[in-house]
Amino acid sequence: MRLYNTASRKLEEFKPLKEGKVAIYSCGPTVYDYAHIGNFRAFLFADLVRRWFRFNKYQVTQVMNITDVDDKIIKKATAKGVTAQDITKEYEQAFYDDLATLNIERFDVHPRATEHIDEMVAMIQSLLDKGIAYKADDGSIYYSVAKFPGYGTFAHLDLAGMQEGARVKNDEYTKDAAHDFALWKAWDADDGEVYWETPLGKGRPGWHIECSAMSTKYLGSTFDIHTGGIDLVFPHHQNEIAQSEGASGKPFARYWLHNEHLLVEGKKMSKSLGNFFTLRDLLGKGIDPRALRLTLLSAHYRQQLNFTMEGLDGWERALRRIDDAYLVSAPAADAAGPIADAITVADGAAPQGADRAIDDIRSQFKDALADDLNTSVALAAVFEMVKLANAAAGMGPAGETLLAADKAALHDGLADFYAVFGISLPEAVQIPQDILDLAAQRETHRARKEWAQADAIRQQVAERGYRIDDTDAGPSVVRA
Repeated sequence: MRLYNTASRKLEEFKPLKEGKVAIYSCGPTVYDYAHIGNFRAFLFADLVRRWFRFNKYQVTQVMNITDVDDKIIKKATAKGVTAQDITKEYEQAFYDDLATLNIERFDVHPRATEHIDEMVAMIQSLLDKGIAYKADDGSIYYSVAKFPGYGTFAHLDLAGMQEGARVKNDEYTKDAAHDFALWKAWDADDGEVYWETPLGKGRPGWHIECSAMSTKYLGSTFDIHTGGIDLVFPHHQNEIAQSEGASGKPFARYWLHNEHLLVEGKKMSKSLGNFFTLRDLLGKGIDPRALRLTLLSAHYRQQLNFTMEGLDGWERALRRIDDAYLVSAPAADAAGPIADAITVADGAAPQGADRAIDDIRSQFKDALADDLNTSVALAAVFEMVKLANAAAGMGPAGETLLAADKAALHDGLADFYAVFGISLPEAVQIPQDILDLAAQRETHRARKEWAQADAIRQQVAERGYRIDDTDAGPSVVRA
């Protein structure tokens, strides 16, 4: 298994710290609002990583934090006249509901920042004791980036351009303002009731320290994999490394996996452009969550993904083709729904080399994912399985038959797709037999180029409330 490690900027063979086990930390949400689909690309990628390792028989421990203390949370609570806890409770539950909608499994641990203040204080104190951090006149505590050799290397920063002694107290800042950063923020009036009385003073933690403290608490000073969006490379992940390694003196995460940005209609998401979507926005438009999940996983994670409603519709149709092939290749495909239900899949002589072709395609699927989780290439293999399943069932031009064992191998290969991509298995749809018979008759007319008769049958089927979809992998019948 090869993974692209952001730290080394190259593909590396994955070697776990402990044989057969993998420990993963994934950056989670700041719960001040509903997560948008760009966030969910990162969360789905983290879910894909876990599912792939489990598919390969690893024992996986994965942690995703919940940031429930932050400048944005305080600002929103103040604006609405409620407590910060009111805000975080509402949106944390919304986050879990959205995970369930997209079939993202809950992680082994979802630690809240507010429940790990003691761990953060201990880490900050360690950095103070080592002279890597210092207390400012206002009582805030900062990390001295000059005291950490190699700071900026991970993010490929030019440290010569950094302003000597400058400090950044707010949670978010840009690459051009990369200076000493806040570990602990002394309380001020704008914080209201959001503070802790600690040996460090009255205040609250900075953004970066929470991930260092919580990841090392649950996974140890050194662990296997850290995931997150590409926008977190700097400052967040660079600062995590500085904090964690500065405190422990040991290497932090060994493999860093970052997913690229999601665009909408070719542009960065923006409320002002009207292309900003939360999951709930899309559900309100009637989208299929299974199709959305496939859409967000369709491109290789290190490539930008351009989300469009037309693209989503296309992947919904593609998923229907996969579902049909899965159902028709089942050992007892008596109520699957595609045209092939009207045709007996022969258990007689298989075409020469069919078993080898199936094995090769299944290997291509697994090899693509083993090569830096290349979902786009893996999906190409899935569609080869779809074509073979449909051709064997009489839905494609070949009209081949398969041995029962080969049919089962195809079914298992498609089951692998659902398992790794995390898409729930399709339910069999009962299509009336006379509709399936009509669809099969239409295929006969099409083969003879009797287009008028084929069109008439298609219209007849439509009047009954069903639709025949013609695809590269063959036709299928669905409810209109």
